[in-house]
Amino acid sequence: ENNSNVGFSKANNQAVQVAKGEYVCILNPDTVVSEDTFLKVMDFADSKSNLGIVGCRLVDGAGDFLHESKRNIPLVGIAIKKILGNSNHYYANHVSEYAVGKVDVLVGAFMLIKQDVYKLLGGFDEDYFMYGEDIDLSYRIILGGYKNYYFPKTRIIHYKGESTKKSSVNYVFVFY
Repeated sequence: ENNSNVGFSKANNQAVQVAKGEYVCILNPDTVVSEDTFLKVMDFADSKSNLGIVGCRLVDGAGDFLHESKRNIPLVGIAIKKILGNSNHYYANHVSEYAVGKVDVLVGAFMLIKQDVYKLLGGFDEDYFMYGEDIDLSYRIILGGYKNYYFPKTRIIHYKGESTKKSSVNYVFVFY
């Protein structure tokens, strides 16, 4: 237990250091996991070689699909277009919402990864307090020769952004 908010990256790295399982699951506190999520995702993970991260289908509180469940690497041009409101290339639209497939980036609200891979790659970069650390880890996983998968055969509800006040200027600054 931390006495202060040390940030998403550092807190998760601390938790992984004391975890005992073959896999670790990075899971936001503002999520609700389906009853079958862990069984299905772990069965899928066990069937893959050279596994990086497995992410699943995320929906918001109204049941609407959250496109950040599967993303591409936000290269400079893609990131600029996203900031300007064009997210066509930001999300991994080459894999449909209900299809299993390889993707570059998975969302930090739910990530299943082998503990030894997480530790080998140094976990989350603690220079990221919150936001972007999932992109960085996903990218380093790919550079390490592993494969990231989007697995929509189960879903979780993500009450997105409950840990931040989206109306604040600080939120906008930190996010971008």
